[in-house]
This record gives sequence, C-alpha cells and structure tokens, in this order.
Amino acid sequence: METNGINGFRGRLITADHAGYDTARALWNGAVDRRPRLIARCGGTADVVAAVRCARHHGLEIAVRGGGHNVAGTAVCDDGIVIDLSAMRAVWVDPARRTARVQGGALWGDVDHETQAHALATTGGIVGHTGVAGLTLGGGIGFLMRKHGLAVDNLLAAEVVTPEGSILQASADEHPDLFWALRGGGGNFGVVTTFRFALHPLGPTVMAGPVFWAADDTTDVLRFYRDFAAEAPDELGTVVRLGTIPPLPVIPEELHWRPAIAVACCYAGPVEDGERAVRALRRFGTPLVDLLAPKAYSAFQGGLDDTVLHGWHYYWKSTDLTGLSDEAIAVIADHAYRAVSRRSYAAMFHMGGAVARVPHDATAYAGRDVAHNIVIDAVWLPEESDEHAAAETAWARRFLQALQPHRAGSVYVNFLDSDDDTGRVREAYGDHIYRRLAEVKAKYDPDNAFHHNKNIRPG
Repeated sequence: METNGINGFRGRLITADHAGYDTARALWNGAVDRRPRLIARCGGTADVVAAVRCARHHGLEIAVRGGGHNVAGTAVCDDGIVIDLSAMRAVWVDPARRTARVQGGALWGDVDHETQAHALATTGGIVGHTGVAGLTLGGGIGFLMRKHGLAVDNLLAAEVVTPEGSILQASADEHPDLFWALRGGGGNFGVVTTFRFALHPLGPTVMAGPVFWAADDTTDVLRFYRDFAAEAPDELGTVVRLGTIPPLPVIPEELHWRPAIAVACCYAGPVEDGERAVRALRRFGTPLVDLLAPKAYSAFQGGLDDTVLHGWHYYWKSTDLTGLSDEAIAVIADHAYRAVSRRSYAAMFHMGGAVARVPHDATAYAGRDVAHNIVIDAVWLPEESDEHAAAETAWARRFLQALQPHRAGSVYVNFLDSDDDTGRVREAYGDHIYRRLAEVKAKYDPDNAFHHNKNIRPG
C-alpha cells in the first residue's frame, strides 16, 4: 500500500523512516516491542473511518491505540496498521445533565481534570495516565465503583466505527446488542471514537490516601481489613497494595523502598463522613505513615502516576478471589514480598457495593459477585537483565499458582497479560456471556478484523 496517503485521511501518517516512529510505537509497557508498517494518528472520527477502510482494503493487521496502557500491548501490531487515537483527547462536560463526552484517545487524568471543574466525576482508573477506552471497554474498576458502579455502568452511549468503516451510535435505544457487548467485551466490535458517561457530584475535596504498615504486619492487617471492608459503606473505595513504599515526595525518605502493606482509600461523599469511615483503619496497629487526609480528588487520582512509569517493563497475573480466608491471607503474605525488583507489587481491589447490584447479564462484565480481585504486577527497568526479567515473571506465576485454591474461577479481562493468558479470555466472561459476545461479534465483525485484543471469535 502507499504510505504517503490514505484517501480521506487528514491526520498524521508515521512510518519506519520517520524520526518519530520509535516514539509513536512505544507503549506504556516497555517490554512490548512491535514494529507496525504504518501508524495512522487520527484527528477525528472521519480519520478513523478512512484508516479502517484502508486497512480492510489492503488486508492489513489492525491494532487500535487509545491510551496504549494495556499490559499486553495490544495497541501496537507487527507489520500492520495502528489506528492511533492518542491525539483525540477532548472532554466535553454538560454540568446541567451531569454527562461528559470523551474522545477515544483521552486519559483518565483528562476526564478528572475537566469534570472536577464542576465538582463532578465518574468511575475511572486508579492511575491518571490510563486510557479511558481500554479501561472502560473491559469493565472499568476504580475507587468510585462501590458507590457509582463500574465505568461500563456509567456509560450512556458510544460512537463506534465498524469494520466496514460505518459509524454507529450504540446505546440502550440504538444497537442495544452492540451497546451490551461494548460494556465489558473489549475492543472486539469496532473502534470507539467517543464515549458518553454519566457523572456524579464529587469533590473537589475528598477524604483519600493510603495508610502503610510494615510488611511483618501483613497477616494482621489483612485479617483486620477483611472485616473492615465487609462492613464498609458503599462510599468507601479501597485498594490494598503489597510491595515496597514508593519514593514519593510526600513520604519520608527513610521509608522509601521499605517492604510494606498499604490500604488506599477514597470516600465518595462528604469529608467529615469519610473521616468517620476510615477512623478504625487509621487506628489499627502501628502505621509507618498515614497519608489519609482531605485532598483534591484529581490530585489523589494522579498520585500513583510516577510509581508505574511509561517505558518500564511489566508482566501481570491476576484472578478474582472467593474471599479473604485465613488460608488465602497466608498465601498473600507469604508470596507478596518475594519479588526481586523493589518496583514489583500486588494490588487487591474491594468489589461489591453498586458493582454487585447490577444484574449479572446486564452488561458483558461478568465479575459481579466477586468480593476481591488481585493483580500481581512484576515490574523491572528496561536496562535490567533478562535473568532479572525471568525472575520477576516467575514470581508472578508462582504467586498466582499458590492462589489456585482460592480463585473464584473468573478474572478481570483488563488484567490479562499477553500470550500465556490467551486461553483465559473465556474465564473472564464465563460460558454464557462469552457465547452471547461471540454472537454479537459474528454480527458486527464476522471476519474478526478486530482480533488484536483479548479476542472473542465470531460464533
């Protein structure tokens, strides 16, 4: 194909002979190194249409890039075309209707920045540079989910470019089968160029932040947390992090890189109510440092950005848990700190609340009845050796294997890594939802043109 032009395309075309090629193909996960034939950086929906039609006409492998943050690196392919939405980051807020329209290349930091100007928010990721599109299409867990549901529960409509290059509006009233599938089924059905979300009053100041305890206290902290989380109001979102204390400016230098367990909180309500909700947590044991305090919601949402930088190497393993039994806690405490890299960690998300109250088949997200989700994040630097990388990935695999007796039989699709997780896609949905997704796939993408993802084959 000619790479100096695509009919009807006004964006920027980047090939291997361009100075910016290596930057354009780089992803958040620096362990992924793929070389596309062409990167089509789109300026709007019309460019996406042109790029899709061109790719289909020439039989090119297609990858779709939103935020480029997925650990499996599916946003870039070898010797194909990357339909790159990274220049499409606009967010339009309608404060009267409490809705936001968000372009497909936007990051959650972009959404929080604009919505918080109106003291509004919707459920997004826990890292500001995570892409809106990828996180949403896989379900969308975050600190606000127990109060306001997942990102997909707040999705009102989507503009989708189909494999034929048509533009569809998907909502409860238009193409409802496609709308159902988009809410959890990933990027299997087309390129979502615009999302419309419901917003909720929040902030701009919330009670939020982490409390850290020494790693030796992990078993006691998790046993306390099990009961604390079970009794928590829906407004209280919590994430447990097990690893080392990151070297952030707000943390005393003598604590940097010390093995520790943290419980991060965000209360989706008045600060004074939040202070009461976290009081018992702050008083438990002897914390190393307590950073729970009133703070700007948008600042809290971006507080972890520098702990998971672009270009580092990442390898993940994840599963949903049946609960936090003493036996499961023992496994977590035993394996969490065995990583070689001080950047590796495990994170555990408290589900339930509004997430669990949505009917199981209302969306394609299947993990409605799960209490906790755990993701094991192996992290190392690009300059570190292959032996170091092998040690980190082995740690993650052993950790997951040790959790086998406590797994719920499901997994969050956004946390699946690359090739060795391919067979777990059906596990993310269960047989019933997977079959229904395959039927929608057969209708909207019968040729499986969009397969460079957590793929659902037409059925």
